[in-house]
Amino acid sequence: MSRPQKVRRPRNPIDGWLVLDKPYGLTSNDALTRIKRLLHPEKVGHAGTLDPRASGCLPLAFGEATKTVPMIMNGRKVYRFEVTWGSETDTDDTEGAVIATSDVRPDPDAIAAVLGEFTGTILQVPPKFSAIKVDGARAYDLAREGAEVELEARPIDVHRLTLVEMRGSDRSVFEAECGKGTYVRALARDLGHRLGTCGHVTELRRLLVGPFGEADMVTLAELEDAAEAAGDDVEPLMDYLLPVREALADVLEVPVSIEEAGRIRQGMAVLLRGKSAPLACDLAFASHAGTPVALGSIDKGRFQPSRILHL
Repeated sequence: MSRPQKVRRPRNPIDGWLVLDKPYGLTSNDALTRIKRLLHPEKVGHAGTLDPRASGCLPLAFGEATKTVPMIMNGRKVYRFEVTWGSETDTDDTEGAVIATSDVRPDPDAIAAVLGEFTGTILQVPPKFSAIKVDGARAYDLAREGAEVELEARPIDVHRLTLVEMRGSDRSVFEAECGKGTYVRALARDLGHRLGTCGHVTELRRLLVGPFGEADMVTLAELEDAAEAAGDDVEPLMDYLLPVREALADVLEVPVSIEEAGRIRQGMAVLLRGKSAPLACDLAFASHAGTPVALGSIDKGRFQPSRILHL
């Protein structure tokens, strides 16, 4: 007797952004898998991972929004994190083994005096337990195998680093606004070294990624409750999605006519008209009636599409 065929649920053609408040203890991919079970999207991806021991802003892109993921990943990020002084771990957070200790506990004045050294464009050596590739392998895989991992210092941008509060003498809470490629765990490690002690991250929460902040976040529990109430109807969950154009807040917008939009959708360049029309721009998006049509560039007053947005 043949086994009954398993009926596959049809995928939903969803376009937009969902800003998940990822809970502590869950990997970004696990969180994404749970969202897939709720929405059954045709296409989805996330804009930058969060460590399992971090919580907060994890933007998820659906459908045509996946074409705007680079704009989000290249945007600024804001983290709030707690550093516990007196011990350093091999992972620079609570997951690793303690590799150094110190009796020194920095006071607020000492901390404030060195924060300026960690702002602007600075050089940072990433943690050994990071996703950076070394000879084709992830650094964290090599570190877990016991290999000696040597990572080179890289320039990063830290736009703001502030001391938020002291929690006794052993713990300090900071807020950092930084660019792509910054490791908060490494900031904690290096702050400890500069202050003549040791330190590692014991709490980490991402508050903002590009244009998406805490006001945009929705929790997994809230989504799962809404999905249970809606049954097989996915439509009520659409209220949690943000439009694709939300990711383009910092990108130059060039409005075009319906005829020009048609040519752009065929991959053709169009001449931008009007006194205020830009002559050149490395990244812009064309829109018609407020709806994004395509991403592209502008050269000599002509918009050249590179990625068509089917919205």
